[in-house]
Amino acid sequence: MDKEPHNIVEFLGEIEDPRRDNANKRHELIDILVIALCGMLSAADDWVSIAQYGRAKEDWFTQFLALPNGIPSHDTFNRVFSRIDPEQFLKWVNSIRSVMCKEIVAVDGKTLRRSHDGENKAAIL
Repeated sequence: MDKEPHNIVEFLGEIEDPRRDNANKRHELIDILVIALCGMLSAADDWVSIAQYGRAKEDWFTQFLALPNGIPSHDTFNRVFSRIDPEQFLKWVNSIRSVMCKEIVAVDGKTLRRSHDGENKAAIL
């Protein structure tokens, strides 16, 4: 990342579109990425629930996303994310760390829901 992005669309805009440029590409990559990120932050944990989240919030998303063909299907989310270069995504995550100037701490939801092994009961203190 050469310059410091100022919003999430600029951050995500750095990720290259892994799809071929042809008539079958019905959704903008930035639309797919923003909807997926918002869905994940809102507890959607699979492609079906991300697509459902997108449809439920479509009016809101149309305020700042193009959405030329509406909300992508769960299959579209799956196909696009399976083709994104993991190195680019990691570069994006690291750019967030540099802007935040803080360490990112991963929180394991399974541990939070108490599905841990019996010996390690104090995962979060």
